Amino acid sequence: MPIEQRGVDTIPDEERTSGPGDLVSILLGSNLCLGVIIFGWLPPSFGLDWWSSVSAIVAGTVIGTALTAPLALVSLRTATNLSTSSGAQFGVRGRLVGSVVGLLLALGYTALTVWIGGDVMVSVLGRLFGLPANGLSYAVVYAVLAAATVAGAVYGYRVLLAMSRVLAVGMTALLALGVLAYAPHFTTAALPETGGYLLGSFWPTWLLAAVAAGLSGPIAFITLLGDYTRYISPSRHSSRTVLHATWLGLIAGLLVPQLFGTFTAYAARAALDYAGPLVSASPTWYLVPLLLAASAGSVGNAGLMLYSMGLDLDAILPKASRARATLTVAVVATVCVFVGHYAWNAQSAMTSFVLLLTAIGTPWAVITLIGFARCRGIYDPDALQVFNRRSRGGIYWYRAGWNVQATVAWALGAFAGLLAVSLPSYQGPLLSLTGGVDCSFVLSGLVGGLVYVALSPKRASHRVEAGQELARAESGL
Repeated sequence: MPIEQRGVDTIPDEERTSGPGDLVSILLGSNLCLGVIIFGWLPPSFGLDWWSSVSAIVAGTVIGTALTAPLALVSLRTATNLSTSSGAQFGVRGRLVGSVVGLLLALGYTALTVWIGGDVMVSVLGRLFGLPANGLSYAVVYAVLAAATVAGAVYGYRVLLAMSRVLAVGMTALLALGVLAYAPHFTTAALPETGGYLLGSFWPTWLLAAVAAGLSGPIAFITLLGDYTRYISPSRHSSRTVLHATWLGLIAGLLVPQLFGTFTAYAARAALDYAGPLVSASPTWYLVPLLLAASAGSVGNAGLMLYSMGLDLDAILPKASRARATLTVAVVATVCVFVGHYAWNAQSAMTSFVLLLTAIGTPWAVITLIGFARCRGIYDPDALQVFNRRSRGGIYWYRAGWNVQATVAWALGAFAGLLAVSLPSYQGPLLSLTGGVDCSFVLSGLVGGLVYVALSPKRASHRVEAGQELARAESGL
């Protein structure tokens, strides 16, 4: 299969041959991995019992999907990725905000997936063959996973789609076997080793779990969904069908692995760490399936994240090819893996990462969706590519390529979110107004959206009219 040549340029309609079923496959298959499974461990590690953990994950995932899924329709209309599409609201240069947010999101999740997958592989290989858990072992395993991930990401969308189709079936079977393997030791009680509720009482801890484990899953896709829907043609597939497929793919692709992580966390008594207890509690017959899940699943998920990072860097540096950009970010992600393994506590690192990126990314998503609703899904794909061509002008040029109102709205929303976030090592000053409950994503989204609407009502109307005129001209009416 040839290497994909497309970067963030507009995909011609004749190349947009994917369908809603492919979207479900890629969202399901790529998420059935330890990098997603481990998020199901967070609520038990916060001191919640089984039913509280499940309710937090389900509630957060459903709410996050409701916010995130409509973003899939943007790239369905623009035929390019979401960060480039956001140029309609932020300006053809201002869309770099989305590229940076997407790059950070994908970088963190890629490093996390390789980190956790590699740790489980080393532990399993230690039980099977006596591999020592030393620095050399971890370095070799991380390097192998990273190399396999790079190969898939460089070849591009078609290879990753084929891989996801296989993983959707294979990983589902492996997780089903895992339920049987860990069921004898499962308990619904809270793990006493956690020392009680992480935030001192039930509701603040439950809400933290809902955001960190549930909401963070869909939010991770705010810039990724367009990487897949840009290959779906709106002339052959309706927006409703694509939206339903996105809903199904996100809900199934996130809840199945995360609830498996929650289940195994209680069965393995994984209160303070996940990878080690997971392998220690595994019966011998499940070690090989667990090794396959840790390796193949990690490559599938990290490959998609790395592919998205390559697109975002390609959007930031148009002169760089997608393949070269992918190799560059792969090096950075691998460095983050080693830093994470040797310098960070898994629970604190994961919680801090997802809460910070959720606070920063939510206002960008809200502004992009408001813009989609205002223009009624009508865009000028050629005008979105002005920055990539190193030219000027077009209806999205705004002021020197930046829509100052949208950028200011995003910045204020992100700042408000950071002031209201609750991290293991940092407590935002606005937490006193919410009783210590982390409402950062709600506040950041509200502030960003309201400021954007207040600052740009007339300009938005002008863009709608310009887009409608373009659509009429192209249809010959």
